[in-house]
Amino acid sequence: MTPTKGTLYLVPTPLDFGCDTQAPITDVLPQETLRIAAGVTHWITENAKSTRAFLKRVDVHAPLAKTIQENTITELPREVHKKGDHTGDFDAKPLLKAVLAGNDVGLVSEAGMPAVADPGSSVVRAAHELGIRVVPLVGPVSLLLALAASGLNGQNFAFVGYLPQDGAARTQRLRELENLATKHGQTQLFIETPYRNQALWDALVNGLQGNTRLARASGLTLATMQVHCKTVQAWRSAGKTQISGEPTVFLIGK
Repeated sequence: MTPTKGTLYLVPTPLDFGCDTQAPITDVLPQETLRIAAGVTHWITENAKSTRAFLKRVDVHAPLAKTIQENTITELPREVHKKGDHTGDFDAKPLLKAVLAGNDVGLVSEAGMPAVADPGSSVVRAAHELGIRVVPLVGPVSLLLALAASGLNGQNFAFVGYLPQDGAARTQRLRELENLATKHGQTQLFIETPYRNQALWDALVNGLQGNTRLARASGLTLATMQVHCKTVQAWRSAGKTQISGEPTVFLIGK
């Protein structure tokens, strides 16, 4: 007999990965999310080490069905989470053998909702193709928290990932995004590797038009959270701003 397929759960994690402090996990994940995560014993993840740390935090509030060592944790190939997996070039179906055998599997990233500004879409796409039930669990999504807190247009927005590192290419891309924001009222969201936050911020303040609104949100859900939004001209008038090395969402709009 063919076994009943399991479920692919999209399990959000706290946003404090890479931050100096951690919030209690119960501040950001509801009990039902913790309960379901505790019952999952097979995982597809961006990073096995961070997943084990996450399970350790879950276990405090919802005892794990199996010990962390007994959980099966499979990492996505490095090229997938370095280059993205939204193009369809990567076949994730082999990663879902456990689901086809009747096991529930959790998809998890280092912070926030997997497959949103993080790898995992290839796994979700493969699950749909295989007729596997996909269930997203409730938890923090940094992009939406940043957008809501920015005061920028939340009815029309786009997440554009990372901007080019090359100065000339980045300037050109910023002009394109600023044009979209100005002409269509579409808020543009993007992120950067934390140690390059300052370089990106300086490029934004120096390269955008003065009347464009520029926001940044860091430390979301933490006591150290900062969300600020001003016109570019106001940022210039305030003088040099030192940007933290925490994960940050940047936004531009009207």
